[in-house]
Amino acid sequence: MATIELEEMVLEVDGDGFLTQPEIWTEDIAKSIAEIDGITELTKKHWAIINVIRKNYEEKGMAPMIRVICQETGVRLREIYELFPLGPARGACRIAGLPKPDGCV
Repeated sequence: MATIELEEMVLEVDGDGFLTQPEIWTEDIAKSIAEIDGITELTKKHWAIINVIRKNYEEKGMAPMIRVICQETGVRLREIYELFPLGPARGACRIAGLPKPDGCV
């Protein structure tokens, strides 16, 4: 199993860097993963997207469709790709602490 080291923690991740234990996720972990992905600051829009993703995962056990993220946050798809250069699945879901979403290559 792969790991990433964040200050005083070692987190288990899959081969693509997604947490294997989403229940250990914290905002500090999100900030650290974002930095690894080249995002130096998480803005209000970042957090709105992360929170929608986390809420959907906690309620339904999976990441929301991108359409749901856009509807619930008011952020357009193009802007999501600007905020998360790796995209909503690989970037936003990783930072939100979810396991790798189905269909994410």
